[in-house]
Amino acid sequence: MNRQQDGASAITVTPADAPVGPNDADRPTGGPPHGLGSPVPPSDAAAKAAGTHPYTADLWAEGLLWATVLRSPHPRARILDIDTSRAAAMPGVRAVVTHRDVTGERLLGRRVLDRPALASDEVRHHGEPIAAVAADHPDTARLAAAAIAVEYEVLEPVTDPGEAFESEPLHPDGNLIRHIPLRHGDPSVTGEIIVEGVYRIGRQDPAPIGAEAGLAVPRLDGGVELYTAATDPHTDRDRLAACLGLDPDLVKICVTGVPGALGDREDLGFQLPLALLALRTGSPVKLAAGRQESFLGHAHRHPTMLSYRHHADAEGRLVKVEAQILMDGGAYADDSAEALAAAVAFAAGPYKVPNAVVDGWVVRTNNPPAGHLRGEGALQVCAAHEGQMDKLAARLGLDPAEVRARNVLATGDRLPTGQAVTCPAPVAELLEAVREAPLPPLPRDTPVEEWLLPGGPEGAGEPGAVRRGVGWAVGMVHMLGAEGTDEVSTATVKVEGTVATVLCAAVETGQGFATLARQIVQEVLGIEEVHVAPVDTDQPPAGPGGRGRHTWVSAGAVERAAKMVRTQLLQPLAATFGMSAELLSIADGKITSYDGVLSTTVAEALEGKELWATAQCRPHPTEPLDGAGQGDAFVGLTFAALRAVVDVDVELGSVRVVELALAQDVGRILNPARLRSRLEAGLTQGVGAALTEHLRVVKGVVRRPDLTGYALPTSLDTPDIRIVRLIEERDVVAPFGAKSASAAPLVVAPAAIASAVRAATGRPVNRLPIRPQATVAR
Repeated sequence: MNRQQDGASAITVTPADAPVGPNDADRPTGGPPHGLGSPVPPSDAAAKAAGTHPYTADLWAEGLLWATVLRSPHPRARILDIDTSRAAAMPGVRAVVTHRDVTGERLLGRRVLDRPALASDEVRHHGEPIAAVAADHPDTARLAAAAIAVEYEVLEPVTDPGEAFESEPLHPDGNLIRHIPLRHGDPSVTGEIIVEGVYRIGRQDPAPIGAEAGLAVPRLDGGVELYTAATDPHTDRDRLAACLGLDPDLVKICVTGVPGALGDREDLGFQLPLALLALRTGSPVKLAAGRQESFLGHAHRHPTMLSYRHHADAEGRLVKVEAQILMDGGAYADDSAEALAAAVAFAAGPYKVPNAVVDGWVVRTNNPPAGHLRGEGALQVCAAHEGQMDKLAARLGLDPAEVRARNVLATGDRLPTGQAVTCPAPVAELLEAVREAPLPPLPRDTPVEEWLLPGGPEGAGEPGAVRRGVGWAVGMVHMLGAEGTDEVSTATVKVEGTVATVLCAAVETGQGFATLARQIVQEVLGIEEVHVAPVDTDQPPAGPGGRGRHTWVSAGAVERAAKMVRTQLLQPLAATFGMSAELLSIADGKITSYDGVLSTTVAEALEGKELWATAQCRPHPTEPLDGAGQGDAFVGLTFAALRAVVDVDVELGSVRVVELALAQDVGRILNPARLRSRLEAGLTQGVGAALTEHLRVVKGVVRRPDLTGYALPTSLDTPDIRIVRLIEERDVVAPFGAKSASAAPLVVAPAAIASAVRAATGRPVNRLPIRPQATVAR
């Protein structure tokens, strides 16, 4: 197996090609791809394509009961009484549970325990769970839930985050979740050129194609097992055990197939009622949420209002950035404090800013809770700071890309938090790559091309009303947790004969960890057949997914364990020939010494042996931001540059994204096919955030929580995607030197599309998603 060379390199990809690793030309032909840098296909791809992959909604158990959760129809109300007698008396109903059945800790939460396990005295958002029913048929369960009589005293909801500062407390912990006042440099400095803007970012939903589902099975020892699509099973276990009043050893979570996860799999509003019902009935209980319940049952992206003032000199170089950021956290805290930290830290973008004054707040309201969703905090501020760069370019009469190029960040510069950028930060090279990429041709005047016009074929739109615009964006996201989060993962590698097994509680959510673990073991040990064991809480914890965690800490733990097994394998051979194990190499299934004296196959060396090792990986520590927003809060950063080309019908206000040209620093390409799919997925989600995805909430009530009221982009909305450059400059502190992939494209896509629409229409475009009235010519 030929390894990639250390150091910096770059590859260019044509629109029709997947990324190709630098070592592809040297890879032996005739066998399946394996090892790092190879386009190894996912092991579960065939099962998923055939529809045989075991998702939670497909599970079954003998004596199965069905569950339904009763949710609040009001965004804010005092609960005067809950009468379950009518529901409990219905034929086929086996159990009804409320807050009275929560015998342990009564509060839940990912980071802050502030959410009632089941509402008791008050409901604080539309869809808050109040009770749950188990019955022998799903229709019976739904009818019984509807028969539960809840007496409410409806209260006036607070839905404007600006009003939350002055309103009465909506929660015992108050309305302010966090305030970060960042001060960097000299706050009194002013620039020759000043541009201002106000921006609003809407409520994006993760909208998983596979809705939430779970199966709870009671155990003979008084415990319970849950089969769910959890992404952080050990934290879920501990929270559930505390609410159930059980020892954590009596609660086991088995992770089933995860039909995508962007943060929506982290809510416990489904798992706790299931566990309560299973323990109450002594029978397996299953819940398969409908689409409406799915929208009401998980967290969304933080709606955000941002007010900016940029100061620059006469050449367009930034002197100071002022910003006020107000995020709507909804009813409960969840990940809001972390999202605000990212928003404040990245408020100026990947630009050199000697002075900054940024104030960020996140508050509680009676809107649905906001939480972790890919690129949280960074997406919102990217749309705003890139809008400011467009305004600055227009004021100076400069090309928008040139203004950005004059200010980009580089390795060794400092963020406004004072943290030095020690990782590779090739922002200038990324921006140059997308600037140099050829533009797509203009549509030809043929019937076929009329399909591509925003007005559609033979529609109301006229080709003469279509304007083409080119927009730009550069952005950044952080990897792993931040502000002192202890990031650690544990993995075990076992080898028996010529088969290796990886045990690690890192959940495969579509990011490719299971495939990467196979690649690592194949490369380190030269073993072709590698299996990744199913995840459950009997294994040591690996932490949550997201922000490239499992590519860094979990894959790092797998590599360390595999290397320990490699040492166990090679040391006896080396001792036989009187040499060090470091003088032996494994490649293409063979073990050879540096001088060629020793040559054998891995299979022969492993014959009759059983080897195993367990290892941990923990990155360097970070620290919380201090009272001035200063501190080394992030482990690593990823950067991306994007050029968007759009066609806008200025009479109808419709927008079609023609092309997205992306350049990104990826550290090291571990699986080129997987990488391309992740980049494309992030960009497509960004198209939705820019143009269509907005969960409407009116006076705290979610309107049309379904996939007709919430418009996801389809294949017809997906533009041509060109990955013009992927820069491989390894981060020396990261295992393999790799960086997270899909969040950065999502962060820059809405900003670049908005920039392109500004260029096409001359309108300010300061709201996401972009509304038709914002693009119509006046």
